[in-house]
Parts: sequence; structure tokens; C-alpha cells
Amino acid sequence: MPKPESLEDFYRNKFNLVPANLQKDTGHFNVFRVEDCFHKKVSPPVYARRDFYKFSLHRGETIYHYADKSIRVSGTALMFFNPRVPYTVEILSEQKSGYFCIFKEAFFTENIRGSIRDLPMFAPGGKPSYILNEQQDQHVSQIFEKMLEEIDSDYRFKNDLIRNYVTEMVHYALKIEPSETLHQHNDANTRITAVFNELLDRQFPIESPGQRLAMRSAKDFADQLSVHVNHLNRAIKETTGKTTTGHITERIVSEAKALLKHTNWNISEISYCLGFEEPSHFNNFFRKQADLTPTAFRLY
Repeated sequence: MPKPESLEDFYRNKFNLVPANLQKDTGHFNVFRVEDCFHKKVSPPVYARRDFYKFSLHRGETIYHYADKSIRVSGTALMFFNPRVPYTVEILSEQKSGYFCIFKEAFFTENIRGSIRDLPMFAPGGKPSYILNEQQDQHVSQIFEKMLEEIDSDYRFKNDLIRNYVTEMVHYALKIEPSETLHQHNDANTRITAVFNELLDRQFPIESPGQRLAMRSAKDFADQLSVHVNHLNRAIKETTGKTTTGHITERIVSEAKALLKHTNWNISEISYCLGFEEPSHFNNFFRKQADLTPTAFRLY
């Protein structure tokens, strides 16, 4: 399974160089014009997680592959990408224009109440894309231009000013489509289902043999949500038409297949990561769900 792209990887792939002070700058921030990144042959983007945040404004025909969705946009789109979700951007237009900025979470840690990951566009199920009209494009472009002006300045407090510009962009996007419309829950069952899905998603992807699922059963999730397991099961079933166990099983099987295909970990290691006490239990589980043993699936 591919490792998340680091800032070092980003600079190496885009510009064939790594800034000398990158390792020291834990709160790294930078901003670019899209057209400036296509003047030389660079490594094509891959579908993967990054270990940094990215905001982008792209114009033209674009496909955003984000989590398990693909969003095709004709026009201008403002996108918010976060380290928890794999993505890639496929630019179809010959004319490439726009902006993007990248930064580590530490850039905001001491300057924003709460965490940047709590913002609606970064919540599980949140809307990461905002389609802009001409006037909105102009407004967001001006914010990016201000950041470009400040990034090269020697103003002592430029990072504070840049943080304000980024925050302004976030709130401008949320005003285009307020957060309450992104997270409308018609009833308590829908709210419980949304939180259950968030807890389930947080456990994936598995990125090292030492990582292990903490919650594997409906009761595990019910305990975390402080509700009776029967109440959780009923809410999930009424909202999605599938059982709680069915959702958990599908996610574990999907992760098992990814680990079998994209890592060289042995079956015992994968079994442990996915929360099985014995490899034989994992073998029986996988065979029942996939009609193949883990070993046969890996060789298939």
C-alpha cells in the first residue's frame, strides 16, 4: 500500500528539489500558481494520501478522484484536501490555470481554536468541492494572490497574515454553501449513523504491521457511542438498509484485499492488524466473504 506523500516527496516530484529548511519548518506553508508547475516534466500525480493539507483552485475541465468518489468539474472549483483522505487531480484542459497552497497542520496549531480537521469540509462525509462563478473565482484568486505576495516578503508577521488569508478562504467557501446544509441529519438515527461511519473510517487505512483495529464489533461501536447495541443496530438498519455488522465486515474485507494486493506483509501480520486473534480465524472469515483463501486471493 503506498505511503502518504510527504512534503519532501511533493517538492521532489514537482520541482526536483527539496528546500533546505523544510525539515526545520514543522509548520511549513507555501503557495503556487498552477501554471508555474507545468513548465518542466514532473512525476505524474498518484492516488494517495498526503501528510499535509492542500487547498486548490483549478479552472477548466478537471476530475478530482477523492476517497471513493470521482468529481468531474467544468469551470472553476475550489477544493479542500486533507491528510486523512487519498486523492489525485486529473487536469483534462490544455490550458492549466489556478492556484494551490500546501501546509502542515502545525501551521495552525497555536493559532486556531480547536483543530483545522474539525472544519466541515474536512469532516467524514463533508463536501470538499465548491463550484465558483466568475465573481467568486475573482474573489478567491485575489486571496491567493495576496498569499503569493506575502510568501516572498520579509514582513515579520507574514505567517499570521497568511493564516488570516487561509481562514478567510475557508469561511468564504462555507458561506457559499453553509455548513448546516452539508450536514443535515433528519433524525437521531441519521446522526448516529453519521458518527458510526466516522468512527469506522478513522480506523483505516492500515499503514503499518503494528497498527491494529480497536473496534471490530457492533458492541465496540455502541460502547464508544454510549448507546445500547440494539439501538445502534436499529438506527443503522433503518438509515442504510444494511446491518452494522455488514458495514464493518465490508470495510474489513476491503482493507484485507488492499493489504494482500499492495503489501508484502505475511498473512499473520495482516490477520493481527485486522483484529483477528488467530490467522485461522482470518482465513475462515476471508474465505467466507471472498470465496478464496487470503493466499489464493494474493496470487489471483
